[in-house]
Formats: sequence, structure tokens, C-alpha cells
Amino acid sequence: MEGLGVIFDMDGVLVDSYRAHLESWRRLARNHGLRITERQFADTFGQTSRDIIHRLWAGCVDEAEIPAWGAEKEALYREILREDFPEMDGAGDLIAALHAAGLAMAIGSSGPPENVQAVLQCLPHSRHITTTVNGHEVAHGKPDPEIFLLAAEKMGLAPQNCAVIEDAPAGVDAAFRAGMTAIAVTGTAAPDRLARAHLVVDSLRELTPARISELIRHPDGK
Repeated sequence: MEGLGVIFDMDGVLVDSYRAHLESWRRLARNHGLRITERQFADTFGQTSRDIIHRLWAGCVDEAEIPAWGAEKEALYREILREDFPEMDGAGDLIAALHAAGLAMAIGSSGPPENVQAVLQCLPHSRHITTTVNGHEVAHGKPDPEIFLLAAEKMGLAPQNCAVIEDAPAGVDAAFRAGMTAIAVTGTAAPDRLARAHLVVDSLRELTPARISELIRHPDGK
């Protein structure tokens, strides 16, 4: 199975961080006299903080202040996350199995490097994930494919030899635009919004190295 790779989105795939992110956005909004609904949050989940701020509060924040708002939001998120780390069921076991099978692994996250490191410090078997790409390394967030293409480049793999595991429609779209196999995990988004993926599962425990490898080689089932 050598020569193949798996790129994990982080939030909603390796860490069940939906509630932590929602609460951190709510706290940020309250700090600045604004509000965010869960529907607005869900519609932007998986995008970079700067893109979300632009989309929701473009007329309420000066361009120069957006980085500080983003940093404040992520600090709130890490504070909430450390209280009780919510590993996605089966994440550590899948990482260990993929490593044993010889597949390369990367994280491709829109979050800042501090968030990626915080997750790696808590996630079982994370030492086997040797490549990471965070939102500060790219100019464009998902659904732009830049994050995943950079992850493949860092792993030394062609895009068509990589599978992306995502939970958000924007991430699935980014995987397709990158020319990669898209695997979607339900939970964050309704299954019908993930239907474009080559495979949709309800749990990481439905995935095995053999199943992922076969899907990379034959994404259309042929």
C-alpha cells in the first residue's frame, strides 16, 4: 500500500470539536456586541476564521482588525477544547492501522498552527502523522484545494494517490478540486450535503486501510 496517502481534515474528523468551535464563535461575538446563529456557523464550518469573519461581519470589523479577532476566537477555542478533549470515535485506531499498512498521513486544516499542535498533543497515535498544513500556510481556504494540494506535495505524493477524509461540504469540494478521492464523515453536515463524496460513512470505524486504498485506486468503483 506504499505510495498512497490519507489527508485528514481535523475538526469534525479527528476531533469532535463542533460544539467547542460553536461556543468559541458565540463568545467572540458576545465580546464584540455581535451574534452568530448555529445555522450561520454550520454553513461556514471548515472555512478559515478570516473568511468566516468576512462573510458574517464584513461591515462590523475593520480589515486591519480581522487577524486579532481570528486569534481571539482560536484562543477561546483552545481553552474550551483543553477542558475535555473530544477525540472522534475510532480516530486513534484508524491512524495506527494506516501507519501499520504503510500509508502516509497528513492533516490539512483551515485552523491555525496552535490548534493543530493542540490536537496532536492529545490525539492517540498522532506521532504517525508526519505532515501538517494549517490555515496560515495557504492564501485560500476551502473549498479552494490549496490546503490539500500542499499536503500532498509535502508528502511527496501525486494528488490522485491521496484520499481526503472530510466532514464539511467545503472540504469535499476542495478534495474534488484537488483531484483526490473524497471520503465524507457524517455528523457536522447532513448526509445529503456530503453526497458528492466518493464514499460517505457514519463513523471512522467503517474505514480500513484496505478500503481506503481500494477507493483511491478505483474512486468510481471501476
